Amino acid sequence: MRGRRAPERTVIIDGKPLPEVLDEAMIRDVVHGFYDRIRKDPLLGPVFNSRIAADDWPRHLQRMCDFWSATLLRTARYQGRPLPPHLAIPEIEERHFRRWLQLFAETVDALCPEKVASLFLDRAMRIAHSFRLAIGFHRGEDTTGLCPIGYADLARPANGAKP
Repeated sequence: MRGRRAPERTVIIDGKPLPEVLDEAMIRDVVHGFYDRIRKDPLLGPVFNSRIAADDWPRHLQRMCDFWSATLLRTARYQGRPLPPHLAIPEIEERHFRRWLQLFAETVDALCPEKVASLFLDRAMRIAHSFRLAIGFHRGEDTTGLCPIGYADLARPANGAKP
């Protein structure tokens, strides 16, 4: 019907309402802050910078903003498949995932309130584990003993957000 406002929708993540402070601007800050760290990192920078040309970074960052918007805000902006490009990177190892999560934790701890940082990091940890399993399977490795990387595995500052 015309003239009626659509009812406000509460996004529920893991059985809890999404914190109102989490919005597109915060997602943008996290994505850009995280990839700034990645691009400068001695372990991860070469992996990313060898695959993403300098003039393709704005498009990649927008795509990652779309991904996180869809993941956390339940928008429909991301329509891609994130796993296949990662399967094509032969040098990805456990240490890359640990460093990726470390930098992600540092970024969300610096930019987000504790509940939002934990929400971001929980999702990132699930994604990392899923990717680790898929990459191992793709390579024909035995992944039955592969445990998720947890909060305790990430060296974080004493004031960092923790669940």
